[in-house]
Amino acid sequence: MSATALPQPAGHPAGRPDATAPGLDARPLVVRTAALDLPDDGLATLMGLLPDARPLAWVRRGDGIVGWGEALRVTVRGRRRFADAAAAWQSALERAVVRDDVRLPGTGPVAFGSFAFDDASQDGGVLVAPRVVVGRRGGQAWITTISQGLDAAPTTALLDPSARTPITSPGAVVEADGAIAAADWPGIVADAVGRIQAGDLDKVVLARDVVATTQAPLDPRWVLRRLAIAYEATWTFSVAGMLGATPELLVRSEKGLVASRVLAGTIRRERGMTEDDALLRAAQLARSSKDLEEHEHAVVSVARALEPFCTSMNVPEQPFVLHLPNVMHLASDVTGVLDRAGGADGRTPSSLALAAALHPSAAVCGTPTTRARDLIREIEGMDRGRYAGPVGWMGADGDGEWGIALRSARLDDADPRRVRLFAGCGVVAASDPASELAESEAKLVPMRWALGERR
Repeated sequence: MSATALPQPAGHPAGRPDATAPGLDARPLVVRTAALDLPDDGLATLMGLLPDARPLAWVRRGDGIVGWGEALRVTVRGRRRFADAAAAWQSALERAVVRDDVRLPGTGPVAFGSFAFDDASQDGGVLVAPRVVVGRRGGQAWITTISQGLDAAPTTALLDPSARTPITSPGAVVEADGAIAAADWPGIVADAVGRIQAGDLDKVVLARDVVATTQAPLDPRWVLRRLAIAYEATWTFSVAGMLGATPELLVRSEKGLVASRVLAGTIRRERGMTEDDALLRAAQLARSSKDLEEHEHAVVSVARALEPFCTSMNVPEQPFVLHLPNVMHLASDVTGVLDRAGGADGRTPSSLALAAALHPSAAVCGTPTTRARDLIREIEGMDRGRYAGPVGWMGADGDGEWGIALRSARLDDADPRRVRLFAGCGVVAASDPASELAESEAKLVPMRWALGERR
């Protein structure tokens, strides 16, 4: 199958795309947060509270936030999608009436968001403030309700286990090639390697998709709970039909501090591998010149993007090896202290503004960024949509957490049995196309397992 280039970004003469915020109206948001007794009994976990339709989630190791309903929905497109979403959120907050009796990160007004990888993607981006948010952090739980004006109180019925619909299995799963057949994808990688060896660029991240069709309509809770249990070290997310378990934290801002976890450089962890064998594979990864080169490009891109917003930074000289059930990654945690006047408006930059500055990092795009992005549009052959774009949440103070939508899938709005899975690999001069295909297969394992496939 031949590749089809992604259309170039379009907009009106000023370069500003269309943006709509259909959930915005003149009525203020009324927000109430109160402490909640939420025992961890296996039934009342955060994931167990979710409805079967349009669940919202950001959970790691049992802590995080989940939500349902929509008090506010903002949709955006184009180059200014992050700024337009932030402006709409800020406008809603300026009219909000808030009572927060808990005052922890994730309490008060909260919006979940998911944004397209590419400026030209028709998926654009979405920001959703749920009608109900339940959160837990360090043993303390809370509930937030959000309504517009004097609307009827948001439904909290899901706190009662008897009110929840049972989680159902999707049944048998059948896969088909996505935009590019698996057999053809190494040829695209080889093309990229040739461009890199010719000096056109240093690194490019190429992705592929697989289309899965389930026997029964897919209950997103089936996927989310399996991911949260098996991949507890990752951030399990669900926003506007995009769901997955990302190991990569694009940015977290909290009380003036900022952090970003950079992953680049991967080796497969075979099923049934002993701990001794895993340690040997980890040592092999840590010595791989190809993977170390790929990782260095990613760390440098993150550090350069964050530097203008920080008064001080810590950039590790060497990565560590992050062990996951299916793969191991070279990882580095870049941290910094935010400049409280470093934002465009002279205030502390919001987490979404930081995510916009960091995206796309070399870990999901390449180096130099512009050349890598142009090559992706030229040869990858698909619109990634919101795969590899920022996904996460932000609060009223601008603090929040944004991951990169990796190890993820996109539910089909028109067909509840159809889901699109994604995987990508960093390509450098020393990359082997067959090995990159194998790596992409390893990165598809979490979503395939979450669907119930046996591979």
